[in-house]
Amino acid sequence: MQIRIEASDLPGRDCAQAPGFPGYSNIHVALQRRQPRDELLGMTAGDAPSAVWKLEVTATHIESGWDLRGPFVQGRPGARFLYLSWGTLNGAGTFTMFRRAKLWLDTIPPDLLDSAITTGLLVAHLGLTDPKGQPLCASVRPPLVKWSVPPS
Repeated sequence: MQIRIEASDLPGRDCAQAPGFPGYSNIHVALQRRQPRDELLGMTAGDAPSAVWKLEVTATHIESGWDLRGPFVQGRPGARFLYLSWGTLNGAGTFTMFRRAKLWLDTIPPDLLDSAITTGLLVAHLGLTDPKGQPLCASVRPPLVKWSVPPS
């Protein structure tokens, strides 16, 4: 099955200093692989109009429902998630992470996940700017992310 993450409302390439936030320049966001953690998929500049990540996952039926696994799926069964990592990109192309958004997969309604497994595609829609105008971070659950299955 494929998961497609469609993100909009990115915070910008530079984020000013604010209380509890030191401020960063040349920020980018990418999907973080489980191992090695420095492998990032779809590096996107913070001022892009949108970002899209596509990843393959394997759905295995378990007693409590479905377990999603794959190289970019983090966590243990029953508590799986995807990391969108925010970082700065220097002139040499080195990415230095400063925060992450954790997209929880356990918030996907079971009937929606059943449909996604049947059709082969699950889509996440979310904005990437928090209420303070900074890069979205911490736990991301509905209503911050909307999961859907496109009509076939």
